[in-house]
Amino acid sequence: MKKITFLLAVFMLLATAKTNGQENQECIIKYNLFKGDYLSKKYNESFDNWMYLMDNCKDLSVNIYKYGSTLAEDVKKSPALAKRVYEQRLQYFPDKDPAKVHSDYATYLIKNKLASDDEIFELLEKAYKISPQDMGAKNIYRYFQGVTDKYKDVNPQKVFDTYDDVLESVGEKLDDYTKKINDLTKDSTKTLSNKEKRYLRIYTVNSKALGQIEGGLDAMISEIATCERLIPIYTRDFETFKNDAVWLRRAVSRMFNKGCQEDPLFEKLAKAYAEATPSPDSYSFYAGILEKNGDSKGAADMREKAFQLETDPLKKAKYKLQFAEAALKRGQLSKARSLARESLSFNPNYGKAYLLIGRAYQTSVNNCGDDEFEKRMVYAAALRQAQKAYSVDPSVSTVAPKYIRNYRANLPSKKVIFTAGKSEGQSHTIKCWIGETVKIQSSGK
Repeated sequence: MKKITFLLAVFMLLATAKTNGQENQECIIKYNLFKGDYLSKKYNESFDNWMYLMDNCKDLSVNIYKYGSTLAEDVKKSPALAKRVYEQRLQYFPDKDPAKVHSDYATYLIKNKLASDDEIFELLEKAYKISPQDMGAKNIYRYFQGVTDKYKDVNPQKVFDTYDDVLESVGEKLDDYTKKINDLTKDSTKTLSNKEKRYLRIYTVNSKALGQIEGGLDAMISEIATCERLIPIYTRDFETFKNDAVWLRRAVSRMFNKGCQEDPLFEKLAKAYAEATPSPDSYSFYAGILEKNGDSKGAADMREKAFQLETDPLKKAKYKLQFAEAALKRGQLSKARSLARESLSFNPNYGKAYLLIGRAYQTSVNNCGDDEFEKRMVYAAALRQAQKAYSVDPSVSTVAPKYIRNYRANLPSKKVIFTAGKSEGQSHTIKCWIGETVKIQSSGK
């Protein structure tokens, strides 16, 4: 059967391959010899036939370039030859994974210092316009860095728009990996097969990389997306885009994330967004306006309406966390924790929910104890939340350690523990609304 399949493949190639307008059986022979040696890892033996194909059969098969990149980069270690592989592939197979090819080409040129910054940016821009989701994580970051450097002073709106596009693409990728990780880890009693373990490792690594990119993007945008810069831009453009649901969603989200809700423009944008596209997202923002204006019941009803409209568990988790953030900003700490826990019921591996609970605990340090020991033990509860976030969600593996270091550094010292008549390892119940029992541990000092 395999022999018949092989012969059919050969006949098909004979029927379709053309060089200089004529059937070229030599190309077919060389191709099959090359492919056979390559797949058998006889890389040196495959090289001469591959070079013949590169010179004489350039449009025969995309495998000439898929396999050839390994020969050029890893076997021969020839930058000039590798560059030729990418360029010929883009010329003769422009529709075969073009975004990934442009992105990989840019990576190779960067690694070997074979192109200028402008040439790299041009390749990344081509990849981004075709499909951001097919770009490598580092190149998504590089592309946004290029846009930021180029336009932050002359056209900040382009930077904001690009940020939104990139972040949405990263978010979609993260959600996809989160679903796959959740599916593999939801049953703690199940023993994963080697194949499942391999996939889990891949999903975890990719999720971690995307989480790092997300943090890097936020750091870049935070430098230019200030309330002082956003408000004049959105005020200027409101009349033009007041019925554009995408523009309104992005404007409201950015104003919210940057803490610009006190400006009257935020209410104007949120109302317009809810009118332009009644949706869970627009209702959740509008609920914040109702809350601000003293209509707590209306806000709660609106949030519930937004939540019930959504069907995707991951998005439900995000809405619950958004509600938790709003409660935290209002100083409703117990409610914020409750909402964060509800968020975790829809996505048990949602690291940001654990981090929010930790932040809520940290806020209460001075209110949950009668002496230094009791107050500092609140950090132990916060630390446990940050450690949980780190252990379950690779996408927060960059930010979670910062919380962990901070909370650990603020634990009671050995002297404070001794003075309180306690010992490390003992159980301690934190007072006030937190009410959690934790193990006594020191900062190490």
